[in-house]
Amino acid sequence: MNNSNQTYAAGEGGLNRFFTKMYGFMAGAVAFSALIAYLCATTFQMSVLNFFGTHRFAFFALFAIQLVMVFGVSFKPGRSAVSSIVMLFAFAGIEGLFLSTILMVYDISHVAMAFVAAATEFVVLAIFGATTKKDLSGFGKQALAALIALILVTFINIFLQSPMISYIFSFVGVIIFTILTAWDSQNFKNMYLQFGDQVNTTSLAVSGALQLYLDFINIFIQLLTIFSGGSSRD
Repeated sequence: MNNSNQTYAAGEGGLNRFFTKMYGFMAGAVAFSALIAYLCATTFQMSVLNFFGTHRFAFFALFAIQLVMVFGVSFKPGRSAVSSIVMLFAFAGIEGLFLSTILMVYDISHVAMAFVAAATEFVVLAIFGATTKKDLSGFGKQALAALIALILVTFINIFLQSPMISYIFSFVGVIIFTILTAWDSQNFKNMYLQFGDQVNTTSLAVSGALQLYLDFINIFIQLLTIFSGGSSRD
């Protein structure tokens, strides 16, 4: 009985350190993306525009590289911590390049409002997911199913080019990623408590940071579409 209590206490203390790592890596990745986005939208704006203008398939190539990184970090949480961290920040750097186009075409006031709102929402939902006793797995699975449908609609809208469809489904996107934020926080908490003594916890924290990073970025993008009324600046 005494050993059980000691193990539980150690797990609770370790859980706090795990959360600190996971949210710390996530915040660092967001900050790195913001820095890259700012530099690419200002100092290196012409270079970025020329790069994508000259290499038309670069966008898809970089996106494919990101997918490989997501699979690498997410599905191999037992890999070395260093390689996981490198992939996380490489992913964040590429995402920053993509996000720079947002700074180029959207009003900065809308960008600022969307970021503050996304950050506030993320913090609230992450805390809720990490502390609630309610099992969120059912909601999370439904959100994943809805996300697949949203991706299909978004893909179709690439050809339709309908601002109204983009605007309407941005509300759906916010709901989906709001649920996923809470679920991911709870899911990685449970993974740590179940497998924390069997895997590299830093690597697991990086894996969680990537999932939460994706949740935050998508909430930000959906809110930006809503705040801008579905249209970029002229």
